[in-house]
Amino acid sequence: MKSRNIALYPGTFDPITNGHFDIIERAKNLFDEVIVAVAESKDKTPMFPLEQRIKMVEIAVKDIKGVRVAGFDNLTIDLAHEHDARVLIRGLRAVSDFEYELQLGYLNNSLDENIETVYLMPKLKHAFISSSIVRNLLKFNGKTEHLLPKEVQQIIGSLR
Repeated sequence: MKSRNIALYPGTFDPITNGHFDIIERAKNLFDEVIVAVAESKDKTPMFPLEQRIKMVEIAVKDIKGVRVAGFDNLTIDLAHEHDARVLIRGLRAVSDFEYELQLGYLNNSLDENIETVYLMPKLKHAFISSSIVRNLLKFNGKTEHLLPKEVQQIIGSLR
């Protein structure tokens, strides 16, 4: 019996953006299962609580077969072990992301040399989108409809 090829896509997803969604779709084309792992990230002081971020991601990916969502507050590598994931997905938007993401990849590999990190780029039309940009727009009631999955925009709109 062939083992399932499981990838873990960790992040804060505060909130999930169209760029994240694009990476999830791309990852699902490469792996049997993708687990979107939503980090507690208390040190980042997220705009949205963990439960709300998990709900937003679940709603955004509900129609993608083979994608599930998990919240976590431990080391990414430990979560990968819990779910038998052998690959970590990381998104790269620009050169500025590369150094940080490369360091994370090396760190995770130093903790478990059997875990690989795969870097995926979103489509060019999503390359400028980040959760921090969205959060800044939300603080000032700026337009975010073109940056977020429709269902996520609706949830955020209902919270305002």
